[in-house]
Amino acid sequence: MSFFSLTIRNRNSFLFIAIDSFKSRHLIPLRTLTTRIPHSHPPMDNSSNNNNNNKDQVIEDPEKKKKKEEKAREKQLKKEKFLQKQAQQQQAQQSSNAPKKSEKKAARRGTEDENPEDFIDPETPSGDKKRMSRQMAKQYSPTAVEKSWYEWWENSKYFVADSSSSKPPFVIVLPPPNVTGALHIGHALTAAIEDTMIRWRRMSGYNALWVPGMDHAGIATQVVVEKKIMRERKLTRHDLGREKFISEVWEWKDKYGGTILQQLRRLGASLDWTRECFTMDDQRSKAVTEAFVRLYKQGLIYRDIRLVNWDCVLRTAVSDIEVDYIDIKERTLLKVPGYDKPVEFGVLMKFAYPLEGNLGEIIVATTRIETMLGDTAIAVHPDDQRYSQFHGKCAIHPFSGRKLPIVCDAILVDPTFAREAIAEALQKKGLYRGSENNEMRLGVCSRSNDVIEPMIKPQWYVSCGDMAKEGLNAATDEENIRLEIVPKQYLADWKRWLENIRDWCISRQLWWGHQIPAWYVTLEDDQLQEYGVYNDHWVVARNEEEAQAEASQRYSGKKFHLIRDPDVLDTWFSSGLFPLSVLGWPDDTKDLKTFYPTSVLETGHDILFFWVARMVMMGMKLGGDLPFKQIYLHPMIRDAHGRKMSKSLGNVIDPIEVINGISLEGLHKRLEGGNLDPKELAVAIDGQKKDFPNGIEECGADALRFALVSYTAQSDKINLDIQRVVGYRQWCNKLWNAIRFAMSKLGDNYIPPANLNPDVLPFSCQWILSVLNKTITKTIKSLESFEFSHATTAVYSWWQYQLCDVFIEVIKPYFAGNDPKFAAERRHAQDTLWFCLDNGLRLLHPFMPFVTEELWQRLPSPKECKREDSIMICPYPSPIEGWNNEKVENDMDLVESTVKSLRSLAKESRDRRPAFVLCLTRAVEEIISSHQLEIVTLANLSSLTVINENDAVPSGYVNTVVNETLSVYLELQGTNSAEAEQGKMKKIEELKKQIEKLEKIMSAPGYEEKVLPQVRAKNQEKLDSLKERLLLEETTGLSIASK
Repeated sequence: MSFFSLTIRNRNSFLFIAIDSFKSRHLIPLRTLTTRIPHSHPPMDNSSNNNNNNKDQVIEDPEKKKKKEEKAREKQLKKEKFLQKQAQQQQAQQSSNAPKKSEKKAARRGTEDENPEDFIDPETPSGDKKRMSRQMAKQYSPTAVEKSWYEWWENSKYFVADSSSSKPPFVIVLPPPNVTGALHIGHALTAAIEDTMIRWRRMSGYNALWVPGMDHAGIATQVVVEKKIMRERKLTRHDLGREKFISEVWEWKDKYGGTILQQLRRLGASLDWTRECFTMDDQRSKAVTEAFVRLYKQGLIYRDIRLVNWDCVLRTAVSDIEVDYIDIKERTLLKVPGYDKPVEFGVLMKFAYPLEGNLGEIIVATTRIETMLGDTAIAVHPDDQRYSQFHGKCAIHPFSGRKLPIVCDAILVDPTFAREAIAEALQKKGLYRGSENNEMRLGVCSRSNDVIEPMIKPQWYVSCGDMAKEGLNAATDEENIRLEIVPKQYLADWKRWLENIRDWCISRQLWWGHQIPAWYVTLEDDQLQEYGVYNDHWVVARNEEEAQAEASQRYSGKKFHLIRDPDVLDTWFSSGLFPLSVLGWPDDTKDLKTFYPTSVLETGHDILFFWVARMVMMGMKLGGDLPFKQIYLHPMIRDAHGRKMSKSLGNVIDPIEVINGISLEGLHKRLEGGNLDPKELAVAIDGQKKDFPNGIEECGADALRFALVSYTAQSDKINLDIQRVVGYRQWCNKLWNAIRFAMSKLGDNYIPPANLNPDVLPFSCQWILSVLNKTITKTIKSLESFEFSHATTAVYSWWQYQLCDVFIEVIKPYFAGNDPKFAAERRHAQDTLWFCLDNGLRLLHPFMPFVTEELWQRLPSPKECKREDSIMICPYPSPIEGWNNEKVENDMDLVESTVKSLRSLAKESRDRRPAFVLCLTRAVEEIISSHQLEIVTLANLSSLTVINENDAVPSGYVNTVVNETLSVYLELQGTNSAEAEQGKMKKIEELKKQIEKLEKIMSAPGYEEKVLPQVRAKNQEKLDSLKERLLLEETTGLSIASK
């Protein structure tokens, strides 16, 4: 039994009856009134309808009364029909919105009976397949999930490529990290991108090979070991001698040199460890020697005396890449190794040389005054009139007394820089002439921090001109592009560098490295017996026996002895051979035949010239082909503020610390264990406090990998914010919960089908398969074009916004209470959910290998076909033509827009309320009516009523316009009516302003003549749309019952 109370209210000159029942509130229009009530009339008082004692009551005409009663009955029938329709909808929706109370109680009882040990993974012997807990843990834990899988993958030889395979090869060579190094964030980015590519290609049917290796890092390693023996035994390398020192380095390498390779395993890098190599192992050393000999015999390697970058601390020439430049504007004090006090730079000092015969003096300016001790002449420009009177004369050195001829030279050499002692001595002799600020660019060795000294030294060089032209043409010949550089912006750098290339100095005055295979021949009858004095006395050979034979042939009948060049080769020389040497070159191996040339070279853009260009030149010259077909250059990583990572700033991010987590105290401890001075340490600690006030939360390898790959859209720099990594770790928990939900709905006995027929599936199932298909297509296309961030966005968006936020939510009513009427939908939803999870995990696997393996292993297997043992060797998803359904996607777009608008009206409220949807076209009404269950579920409604333009809009509801054909109404709850009306009026005013602004533009003089037709058409379309929205807002706006 129900009861009703009636309230008559005025709205826009019409009367409405508000019928209050025990269930809901409805508005019925009284369209039978014979007179219209003016806007100015106040609301009618309920009491007037029941005042039987009114003395002025008018007796109504019987005929009129009869007609009114007939119309009232007609209205009552419509009202009852409307209420019956809504009651049916409410009943259907409420029955499917939530599980029965008994189910909730049963679930609680199940929780009480849980065994905690069922949620803990048993111990797994190293190399065995991971033993997982009986029940899924309630929360994702990176430590638990990422344990044991890698050892099993490696032990199962899933990373090993087969040189006999008929599959097409896909090959990447890992840029060899320095043997001295630990994994830094740049290495992590490289590994994340390359492992994404290699896992994707492996799953896509390629014979995928990713070759690991380490670089011997000549200078860095020698410095580390020299410091070690000095610290431990107070000895220099010269005290030990070359042979014993090299033995010490090998011992250090064997003990400490594999750190970074173990760290790469922790990151999940699926490298083929059976092919691991080291740039100084026997095979790579053989390749280096062979390359040097061949290039020498082809006239591409020669010896010459030239100006080099000399490091006085390391006592060797260094490459341009090992020189950092400091721009100095004025007098500046800098720390220099070997000096107790800071040294002054940015100053031009002047002093006088007295002329021979007391003819006066000549003033010399220099930035390195200490070098005057070695002066042997004074150079002046022949065209400089200030010094014309000095031509041919001599000056006297104030300290040694030797004569310094004054010579004319149009190319003056500035030997650089100045120091205290010499300046003081010159002042005492009265020859110092002051100093002034001198803007300069100071070269400093990145290895030793010593100031670089330009020095003339005999060195070995590679002639690069012709090889550079070949490398340039491979990338720029538009009719035959054989080398693609991505992003394309770096093609200009490639062109600029190779067009202006200089010959490459490849010798280093070190002991650790590949000793140059060249011997100096000293003939018994040579006039000068000093080592190296004759440049034509060199022989190059693979070993000393070959050198002896060649010297004997060249100097037949003469007595001689050989001395091998003590210098070693630049580390970049062996690195430049890497794509060849890792595959067995110079031997004609099966690997070389199968896997050369490699497929892609991925590295940072900062070594495009120093390493990548040299690999291209040497690969073409020695391997007969380009070493790779494509080059992908990733951005450089900076901190969240865009600063270069530096120990002195405290912003260096260790990937292992991100994976495992670390406290703020732990970060401080790492800094304190370094070599920062107290001031730098204080600055660094303060920086850590600001950037990581609570330390770094444990994120796991998967979250770090996904974050790094997703960052690659940022041009040439990545501003890495750890909170973004934390966000992806939380997203892993979302994936975890999605599988937990699936397992609870699939049940223990569920067996997935071999395939799906979309035609018989419910609407939501058809939709999720269709958008999954599009995601697969977009992901593959993005990976093929090296748009890794687009790929991560596509995969993330499908999982987050389509599968978890929509599909999993929308199918929950099918599983609520095991309602028999949803039996078919329930089974279809189970099958579709399984297919989505299986495809979705395989789609995500290259980016997040650990969590996807763990979750995929928990999915039930199809009965009809045998599943692979690991997700990493499963096929990568490919689009299925029958899954595409544009109509279903369009319909769901409308459903989601409706839900979004309703959620916006509800704001943060979790209360379930009734709602109306006003549809202005039949097509929209059919779509909304067909998908009321989805809308009620996603918008968390208690009921949903679909009305059209012929129905009354509800009162007591807040509304918004979805589009020109659709508006939604949500029951007001705890909302101030005046505020809601005010918001409505504000929206109307904003629309009016936009219309006024656009009309002003379109009515301006010359608009028709000056504005392009397509622009005018677009403006007119926009104006019409704005006017339609305004009309909708004004005619279907808020209808709040007056009190």
